[in-house]
Amino acid sequence: MRTWTLRGTTTSYVVGVPAHGQWAQLVAWGPHEGLAPVEIVGTEHFVPRADVEPLEYAVRGVRYTARVDLVVSGPGRTDEFRPVFVDAREDDHLELEFVDTIRLVLHYRMVGDVLERWVSVRNDGTDELTLHRHDSAGFVVPGGNTIKYLWGEWNSEFQQASVTLPRGRFTIGSAQGITGHSYSPFLATDGDIAYGVQLAWSGSWEMTADVDTTGLLRVQAGRTSSSQGLRLAPGETWESPKAVGACSAEGSDGLARAFHDYQRSQSRKRTPHVLYNSWFATEFDIRAEHQLELARRAASIGVETFVVDDGWFVGRSDDTGGLGDWEVDPAKFPDGLDGFIGQLKDIGLAFGLWIEPESVSPSSQLAAEHPEWILRTAGQEPVLVRNQLLLDLSRDDVTEFIWDTLDRLLSTYDISYLKWDANRPRLDSGDQRRDLDGRVVANLYLILDRLRAQHPDVFVEGCAGGGARVDLGMAARVDTLWPSDNTAPLDRLRIQEGFRTGFAPHLMSSWVTDAIGTHDGRERSLDFRFHVAMAGVLGIGADLSRWSDEQLKTATRHIEQYKGFRELIADSKVYGLAAGVQYVGATRSVVFLWETGDGNVRGTLPTRPRRVPLAGLDPAKNYRVGSETYSGSYLLQVGVAFDGPADSQCLIVEALD
Repeated sequence: MRTWTLRGTTTSYVVGVPAHGQWAQLVAWGPHEGLAPVEIVGTEHFVPRADVEPLEYAVRGVRYTARVDLVVSGPGRTDEFRPVFVDAREDDHLELEFVDTIRLVLHYRMVGDVLERWVSVRNDGTDELTLHRHDSAGFVVPGGNTIKYLWGEWNSEFQQASVTLPRGRFTIGSAQGITGHSYSPFLATDGDIAYGVQLAWSGSWEMTADVDTTGLLRVQAGRTSSSQGLRLAPGETWESPKAVGACSAEGSDGLARAFHDYQRSQSRKRTPHVLYNSWFATEFDIRAEHQLELARRAASIGVETFVVDDGWFVGRSDDTGGLGDWEVDPAKFPDGLDGFIGQLKDIGLAFGLWIEPESVSPSSQLAAEHPEWILRTAGQEPVLVRNQLLLDLSRDDVTEFIWDTLDRLLSTYDISYLKWDANRPRLDSGDQRRDLDGRVVANLYLILDRLRAQHPDVFVEGCAGGGARVDLGMAARVDTLWPSDNTAPLDRLRIQEGFRTGFAPHLMSSWVTDAIGTHDGRERSLDFRFHVAMAGVLGIGADLSRWSDEQLKTATRHIEQYKGFRELIADSKVYGLAAGVQYVGATRSVVFLWETGDGNVRGTLPTRPRRVPLAGLDPAKNYRVGSETYSGSYLLQVGVAFDGPADSQCLIVEALD
C-alpha cells in the first residue's frame, strides 16, 4: 500500500491507496505519539471487501451495501462507477486522483491539528452526468461510539446532547437552505482521544454517524442532495465544500481548542469594540433624538460603537414592510443619517447599522419593480415567513443588487459596523434546472468576500434570527456570529457553553440585556450578566434610559475591566471549569465563575467551602490571584475559592515568574 502522512501540530493523519488502486483508506489518525493503525482483520463474507474497509471516500459501484459518499448516474441510468487511482500530487495540499468516466480528486490539507477535506468531480465523458449524492468526505473515527452533537431551536440554540450507537446510524442536518437552528454541522466523540467533524457550508446540509457491524464509526458530511440531482456537463467540474476533522488527546476541551485555533487562522486579527445596540430599547420605534439619548448614556459607560437595528429605512414601522427599500427614513432622521453619525462622533461613538439584504417585503417598492427577483417555485405562490419573502440570490442580477446596496451604504455613510441578518429559511425550490442551493451560497460568500476586500475597515456580524447561520463557512467570512436572540443570563450561559464546543470566543457576540429567561427565568445579578457577556465579544442591548446610576456605575466598571483583557479572550486557549470557564494566555488568565443557583446556595445545610480547580497553568510557576499568591500546582489541584455571596466572579490570574 502506498501511504501519505499529513502531520499537524500534535496529531497526524495517514491515508493510503492499496495496490489495486480501487479506493483510498484511512491508515491511522491520532496524536503523533502512539498513532494507532485502523485496520480490519479477518475475511469478509457475503459483501465486497470495500464494504468493510475504512474507506476515505466511497463511490457507488466500488461499495454497495454500506453507506457511500458519491452516487453518479449516466446514460442508461447506470449509477455504478469504478474510478481507479492514477496519480497523487503534493503541493500546498495532497491530491489523490481516481479516474473512470468521472475524474474524482480527493483533497487534503492540514491546518494546525485540523484536516480540511473536499472533493472535485469532473465529467470526462461525452454525455451529461447527474450527481445524486455528493458528500465532502467520510471520516473514519478510530475509537468511540458515543456521538456528541448540538441541537436547538430559535431562542435555545447550541444545546449539548449525545447518543451512543452500538451499531446503526444517526443523522442530523438542515433542509432549510440555511444552516438552521435545529442542529449545528458538528459531530464529535469523547474519550481519552476526542474526534470531531464540522462542515463549512451555509446552505442545506447533512451529517451522518454510522457504526457498522465491525464496530467502526464513520462520519459523513456534505451538502444535501437535490431531489433532481446536480447536472454535470461533459468537461465540467463540481467541487464540494470543505469538511474538517480534528482530534485531541486532551478530550473535548482539547478538540474545541483545535477548532478555535483553526477559526482564528481564517479570521482577521481585530480588536472587538464594545457596542451598544438599540433594538431591545426601541424595537421599530426609531427616533434620532431618542437614539442619541441612548448613545450618550452608552458613551458614558465606555461603549465604543452605537448600532441602529431594524427600522431605520422607509416603510419599516413593523415587520410587514420596507425590506428591500434600503433608503434612510427622513422622518426618523430629520438631519439625515450623516447628521446623526456626526452627532455620534461628537459623543465619541462609531456607528453601526443593521440590514437584512437577502429578504424582501411583499409590499415594498423593490417587490413591485422586480417581481422576477423573488424566489418562487414555478406555478406556485412563494412561501411567506415572518411577513417576508426571499430574493433569488442564485441570480447574478440579484447578487449585484445586494452588493450595490451594501457598497452604496458603506461608501455614502461612515459605517464601521454592519449587522447582517437573515430572519427566515429558504423553502421555495425555485428553478430546479439550476443548482439553487450551490449558487445561493456561492453568491452569499462572493458578497461577503467582496465586502471584506473593498471595505476592510467594516466589522461584520453574521446573524440569522439568532444562531441559524453559524458554521465554518460564515466563520471564515465575518468577524462575529450571533449565537441566539436569547440574551437572558442562565439561558445564555448554556447556549454559550455549547457554542464554544465548536466555535471560538472571538466569534461569539454576547450582550448584556434586561431579558428574562425563556427557559430559566431565575434572576441573576447585573455582575452575572456582564460576566456571561464578557466571556465573548461584549455588547450592551439593555434600555439604558431605565438603568439607575448604580447600574450604570456597575456597567462602567465591567466595561473598563473587559477592555483590559478582550484581546486575551479573543486569542487564548479555553478550558471548561467545574463552575465556569478559563481563558489562558502566555502570562495571564481570565477566569469566570458562575453560581447558577442549582446547588445549596442558601447554606441551609452543612457544606464545605467551595473551591474550583483551574487549568492550563504551569505547575512550577507562581501566580497572583487578586492580592494572593499561589503556586501553579496548588491552583491546578486545589483551585480558587468560590463560596461567597456573589453569584459570579471574574478573576485575573497573572504569572509572577
